[in-house]
Amino acid sequence: MEFGVQMAKKPDKKPEAEKAEMEVGTAAKPAGGLMGLLMLGGASLVSSFGLVYLLTPPPAAEVAACAPSEAGPAAIAPAANPDQSYVALKEMLITVGSAPATRYLKMNISIITDHEGAGAVASAEPMLLDAFNTYLRSVEMKDFEDPGFYPRMREQLTRRAELVLGSGVSSGVLITEFLLR
Repeated sequence: MEFGVQMAKKPDKKPEAEKAEMEVGTAAKPAGGLMGLLMLGGASLVSSFGLVYLLTPPPAAEVAACAPSEAGPAAIAPAANPDQSYVALKEMLITVGSAPATRYLKMNISIITDHEGAGAVASAEPMLLDAFNTYLRSVEMKDFEDPGFYPRMREQLTRRAELVLGSGVSSGVLITEFLLR
């Protein structure tokens, strides 16, 4: 008698349909397919719409650029006041920049004042010319090339006129001639 020990065989865990496919050698279908692409496109479309809808600011109320007026056009106040007087200063000729006398600025300036202040401006003309020359001599050539410089230059000249004449005497500065060579 021979005693043989038989071992139990492990059962197959794969169903038979999968076994048949594996044996035949056919490849498994890729996950997703056309339906997955459609779902991905739909999700992208919905999320894009949500971002645009939620992140755009609300439309501003429409405001007319020029409000219609029932009274007609508004009267514009004149810039030249009849109470003003204009005192012309002597012509100024100034070298510009640090290079030796290659560029010149020729400038005529008038001071805006009232009729009572005209005498004060005339008597302070040497001090005004000195203050203006000191400022204009410190300006570099590159400053004149900037279009935004000219309003700042007018403000600086007005400030210097106020420092020399005192506040209330000068109402501003007019540049009547400006020549840069």
